[in-house]
Amino acid sequence: MLDHLIRRATVVDGTGGPAYTADIGLRGGRIAVIAEPGTVTEEAVTGEDADGLVLAPGFVDPHTHYDAQLFWDPYATPSMNHGVTTVAGGNCGFTLAPLHPDRPEDADYTRRMMARVEGMALKALEEGVDWSWSSFREYLDALEGRIAVNAGFMVGHCALRRYVMGADAVGGQPTPAQMDAMLALFHDAMDAGAWGLSTTQSSTHADGDGEPVASRHARPEELLALSRAVGEHEGTQLEAIVAGCLDQFSDAEIDLFVDMSAAAGRPLNWNVLTVDAAVPERVPRQLIPSERARAAGGRIVALTMPILTPMNMSLGTFCALNLIPGWGGILALPVPERIERLRDPATRAELLRRADSKEAGVFRRLADFGRYVIGDTYSTANEGLTGRVVNDIAAERGQDPFHCLVEICAADDLRTVLWPMPTDNDPASWELRRRTWEHPDVLLGGSDAGAHLDRMCGAPYTTRFLGDCLRGRKLVPLTTAVRMLTDDPARLFGLRERGRIAEGFHADLVLFDPERIDAGPATLVHDLPGESPRLDSKAIGIVSVRVNGVETLRDDKVTGAVPGTVLRSGRDTRTVSAA
Repeated sequence: MLDHLIRRATVVDGTGGPAYTADIGLRGGRIAVIAEPGTVTEEAVTGEDADGLVLAPGFVDPHTHYDAQLFWDPYATPSMNHGVTTVAGGNCGFTLAPLHPDRPEDADYTRRMMARVEGMALKALEEGVDWSWSSFREYLDALEGRIAVNAGFMVGHCALRRYVMGADAVGGQPTPAQMDAMLALFHDAMDAGAWGLSTTQSSTHADGDGEPVASRHARPEELLALSRAVGEHEGTQLEAIVAGCLDQFSDAEIDLFVDMSAAAGRPLNWNVLTVDAAVPERVPRQLIPSERARAAGGRIVALTMPILTPMNMSLGTFCALNLIPGWGGILALPVPERIERLRDPATRAELLRRADSKEAGVFRRLADFGRYVIGDTYSTANEGLTGRVVNDIAAERGQDPFHCLVEICAADDLRTVLWPMPTDNDPASWELRRRTWEHPDVLLGGSDAGAHLDRMCGAPYTTRFLGDCLRGRKLVPLTTAVRMLTDDPARLFGLRERGRIAEGFHADLVLFDPERIDAGPATLVHDLPGESPRLDSKAIGIVSVRVNGVETLRDDKVTGAVPGTVLRSGRDTRTVSAA
């Protein structure tokens, strides 16, 4: 007997091939039957009519930070609401394990680092996670049987260094004995099912003390030793971030990526490739590592987002503005002193100069303050400004836009929410994106779901992209769009029997209405532990989500089931050749 029968669905199977109408029978967490409508004679415990609805494989998000959130939110919201059934975590060099059992202070250090570098609420990290593990195996075991999505995790380089070197991980170099200990620890993690190594060399990544995170102090020989270790395990990967990921790689960064992938004999993915027609030289430069890696026996894959991710800014809390060269020191001052400095014309002029300089890289896009939209306000002086564009307010007040923005924020003691309008929403940029997606080493992703919770909302990229393909710009057909969200990332990670609708494959499925599929606007909610805030977005048109055959969501409501699997390298992933 079948567990469930989906009748008359329009099947978009993830391969990119033509859609077809079929009945799909599920049994034991797998797809048991794919047949012509009305021809399935086997009885089913439950069933539904999907006439007019699209049935697709569950979406695979290749870059998330759900490492902590899954402990208090096993549904990985809002990603699962938007059809995601498999998430890749442990990215950017940051993981919650391993933790040294004799140094309880390491957990506090990790919490404060994650709060700073990944924008996770410290109170949520303290109250929502029990931090009872030491080894990476114990961390994975702590999630087993309690999550609604499938989840696989890289090992963060920062955690490896901290475990072996203690406080010396920041600023120090490992002794030969410490390097051996780090490699042994890393091998243990991959034996337990870790997907491989994630690391960061990015200048934007600082710990809770404001110091460069541990992996930024690693020299190339350390990174290459860890990369070689990755190649000794079945179904493993590399993920890395360097400063040039935000704009354009240096020659040394290209060499490092190529050498790491070749040493491991495994794919290396990085994020995020920003596509902007105003900077036409960026995409060719950022794809040079991919071209060179193929010649060297490696493979380098760039993640890029198919939507413009909603994000907010503030002069009062840490956000992307703090990462503009020269801005961090001013924005770290106590609020009264910060307001005083921001009101100084000379200070504002210098901040604008730095924000518009070449060294600001991709952050130059944030420097057009007249194009910001005012979000939430908190003072009577700012009543009626929500939703208005700064340029218009500045014209009324006879101020330059940045001065106007500063005065609005100062009236709210810098609590004002600011929404920058994207500068790359023009037809030329969208056409450049379409062409870039055709490159064999470009993959959709980079949502950062689970991180930067009150500042950006990348999780809904799946539904928003599909809605755009069906009713918006229509840059790619639906069958191609689904393949890009399912089979492409599943193949990169070597996921076994996932990413397609095929008999024998795991029944990770999303059923949606093609006339309605979309994502709602990003809104601020306070539903994290400690009532901490995050941005959320409602899914539109998602009828049902199934993970391993069990329904986890129906009409945007979670069912309470937790059928997800902790995906372990080797068992659940196969080796993907880098060549």
